[in-house]
Amino acid sequence: MQYNTTREKLTKPEYGRHIQKMVQHAMTISSKEERTKCAKAIVSFLVQSNNVPQKNIEEAEKKYWNQIHIISDFKLDVDCKYPLPEMEKLAEKPKKLSYPIRNIQFSFYGLSIEKMIKKAVETTDEKEKQSIVCMTANHMKKAYLSFNKDSVDNKTILSHLKILSKGQLSVPEDFDFIESKSVNKNKKPIYKKKFKKRK
Repeated sequence: MQYNTTREKLTKPEYGRHIQKMVQHAMTISSKEERTKCAKAIVSFLVQSNNVPQKNIEEAEKKYWNQIHIISDFKLDVDCKYPLPEMEKLAEKPKKLSYPIRNIQFSFYGLSIEKMIKKAVETTDEKEKQSIVCMTANHMKKAYLSFNKDSVDNKTILSHLKILSKGQLSVPEDFDFIESKSVNKNKKPIYKKKFKKRK
């Protein structure tokens, strides 16, 4: 039995050894016309086996022609209506994606709380604004309790709300925060696995 570790390395593993052998066979054909026919048959096989929709066939054919050129290490001399892929571009490393840097003042609140605060600040309707502020304040308390202690002084949440909104938001005087007990009740208990001591 021959194991994959002893076989020739696959140029494009996603296409498998069978396709690589088909391309290698095409390279051995002396007639350019017959080589081209063989290469076209490989491309057609890939299109059909991958159930490419009719509208995407041309795009898929171009892709598969590129792939068989790569598999052949650009040694497959055939007549193709598509230009050869440029080796230099294939060798280029993809550019690193630039991610926006966000300075979150209180990591336990996360970005969603900051977005809620921003929305409240931008809301012009006073009734709607107060509704968003009250909802945000309770979400802040839940978030604080989830990542910190079992209880928190409501003044701490109000202070954080003031900091995050740059002094633009405050809760009504008659506002009642959600109780810490009701938040902690919903916390999932952490179970520690007990191991029996060997005698």
